[in-house]
Amino acid sequence: MMQPRVVAMEEGKEPISANKMNLFRALPSRLFVFCLLFLGVGVGLSIISMYSVRFSMVQQLATKATSAVQPLFQDDGTTIDNFIRPPSNLMHNMNDTELLWRASFVPQIKDYPFKRVPKIAFMFLTKGPLPLAPLWDRFFKGHEELYSIYVHALPSYTAGYPPSSPFYGRQIPSQMVEWGRMSMCEAERRLLANALLDISNEWFILLSESCIPLHNFSIIYRYISRSRHSFMGSFDEPGPYGRGRYNPHMQPEVTLSQWRKGSQWFEVNRKLAIDIVVDTTYYPKFKKFCRPACYVDEHYFPTMLTIQSPHLLANRTLTWTDWSRGGAHPATFGKADITEGFFKKIFEGQVCLYNGQPSTVCYLFARKFAPSALDPLLGLASKVFRY
Repeated sequence: MMQPRVVAMEEGKEPISANKMNLFRALPSRLFVFCLLFLGVGVGLSIISMYSVRFSMVQQLATKATSAVQPLFQDDGTTIDNFIRPPSNLMHNMNDTELLWRASFVPQIKDYPFKRVPKIAFMFLTKGPLPLAPLWDRFFKGHEELYSIYVHALPSYTAGYPPSSPFYGRQIPSQMVEWGRMSMCEAERRLLANALLDISNEWFILLSESCIPLHNFSIIYRYISRSRHSFMGSFDEPGPYGRGRYNPHMQPEVTLSQWRKGSQWFEVNRKLAIDIVVDTTYYPKFKKFCRPACYVDEHYFPTMLTIQSPHLLANRTLTWTDWSRGGAHPATFGKADITEGFFKKIFEGQVCLYNGQPSTVCYLFARKFAPSALDPLLGLASKVFRY
């Protein structure tokens, strides 16, 4: 009688045992699926994290690359400005060889891809200070876009011009200069080379600390800019101070018939300035065979340019000088000499050729004036010189 119950109890045990077995079987499957999902989420997050880090690194590298490397061409169109902008600091570290090489760069396309306003480069060859600077300040005032200034002084000299002066910061690297020797012409080439670094400079005038302008800026700019010639004295003098200084060892580059003499103070255009800077043919001959009593600054440039470009020279200087007293140096004028009558004599009786036509305006500058002449010159400037 008890067997069915036992059987029943045993049969009752069978479902319980089966459920447990099914539960035990289901748990591993669910755990496996859960682990797979967890693993998938983990892998996904890892991938996302990895790409996020990589993207962040790329951004950082791109930022660094952008700051470190500048493109050759910029969208703002200022690249050409970086090329044509004149040096902001004239006291560079180039030696003469490097400077002359850099200054010899010549664009082969004549038309400029920008609005170029041609300027006059005023180049002052001086021992030290410019005692007549206040007069020049008045002359330059209001014409800042039409000129540039370069000063070659002794290497030991430090200028003290105020920031408001047009001479402020215009001193170039220099070397010692000996009167009558090649170092004088080397200083002039140095001035030309520095001025050539400003592509807007079209005309180049060599002046000394004792020079003054005889006319206002507008007249001088118009006179020079409209001239078909450059103004460098160049003539054949047969006497002992001309042909008598010629050395036959200068042949074949320079023959006696090509030998010329002229004033040291000149005005040349950009083409002739480059010709002077790049010369390697005549320079060694003059340096070796033109020494005192051959004064190279009176012969080197006039002879070379007459050989190369005679049609571009007016064969006269623009700087008035008084040699009537004789001697190795011209007359110097001080305070007592500065009168209206003095300058009336300079202006009157002038006759020369300008662009092939007779002209009574032959001199734009004059020398030599002592520091004591400054005050009376300032007093006469507005009436006599119109500035």
